[in-house]
Amino acid sequence: METTDFIAAHHDDDVRALALQAARYPGVDMAFAIDQIAGWQTARQKIPSFAQTPGILYPHHLSMEQCSSEQTARYKAELIARLPASSSSFTDLTAGFGVDFSFISSHFTQATAVERQDYLCDLLHHNLPLLGLERARVKNTDATDYLRQMRPVGWLFLDPARRDAHGGKVVQIPDCEPNVAEWEDLLLEKAERVMVKLSPMLDIALALRTLRHTSEVHVVAVQNECKELLFILDRQQHKPDETSIFAVNLTSQGCTSFAFTPAEESQAAVSYASTLQTYLYEPNAALIKAGAFRTVGVRLDVQKLHPNSHLYTSDRLVPDFPGRIFRIEASGGFGKRELKALLPDSGRANLSVRNFPASVAELRKRLKLKEGGDCYLFATTLKEQAEKVLIRCRKVEKTQE
Repeated sequence: METTDFIAAHHDDDVRALALQAARYPGVDMAFAIDQIAGWQTARQKIPSFAQTPGILYPHHLSMEQCSSEQTARYKAELIARLPASSSSFTDLTAGFGVDFSFISSHFTQATAVERQDYLCDLLHHNLPLLGLERARVKNTDATDYLRQMRPVGWLFLDPARRDAHGGKVVQIPDCEPNVAEWEDLLLEKAERVMVKLSPMLDIALALRTLRHTSEVHVVAVQNECKELLFILDRQQHKPDETSIFAVNLTSQGCTSFAFTPAEESQAAVSYASTLQTYLYEPNAALIKAGAFRTVGVRLDVQKLHPNSHLYTSDRLVPDFPGRIFRIEASGGFGKRELKALLPDSGRANLSVRNFPASVAELRKRLKLKEGGDCYLFATTLKEQAEKVLIRCRKVEKTQE
């Protein structure tokens, strides 16, 4: 059996089991076949338009793990389309497998993918025409070498490598390759606008002081899990406190976004609840990472439970709150009698802790609770007398989140 036939016949099989059977297929390049089968299986969920395109070749596991999802790549493309430059040319300095490049480049008449790894360039040469990008150019060279000699373009994109010489993950801008802070001036000499993808673990306030040309920051979560930070740079210098920050959550139903500035957050006079009201609000992961804790309370007229709890309450339903919404059924302390009235008879609940002196695992063991069911419990602290409470809720279903 030839390798291509083997791949087609075993698309849905367990790759670990296939690897153990290599001796049964002497004519098959098993290492290549495993990469293709595993890559397609990953793409089916992560990059469905690639998986649906016949003939696409996939890279090794690490590259598939590190590449963007289709959802986040489409978001980047839409964001760049919203901020047009005078030149309809685009260069991706760290193209990799080309997921971001393939979606972004469709908005430009000229597009160049720069990648220093030979085998990834070979994949780009093969895959881009299959994706309808026959005119895209591929340059097999180092990003900084290409940056020095390239002609100016409308947009530049780069996703600096976030692993050190030993393969360990790094977060800080100076530890990434290339160091965007070091190259910021040259990047903006070569492009009107620059998009930089950085780690979701990065301190946004510190990064804004480092990248002084940042006009926007987009905190991008997928299904309430933070995936990446996108920094938009232009040729003007911006004060960190005046930079627009967007907390974005991409779901199967669409996109929710909450925009604010650090100055607005620092000046927001949020009110604190003296008692729990009808509804409880839990911000999504993007909003928490972005740090809009006071702004969201002021703008949506919901009261915060405690400065450090990051939970909110109101009597009026706020259906567009960027996060989960619950209807409060009961609340109380942690005495035996109170707990007996609060805990579900089924012994199952979805438990969360916010500003509380115990972990979920510790509290679940203490309360003898199993995971699951339609009951939600929040252990948290109220501002009034720093009272520790347990709140029992039911989730309010939304069209998004």
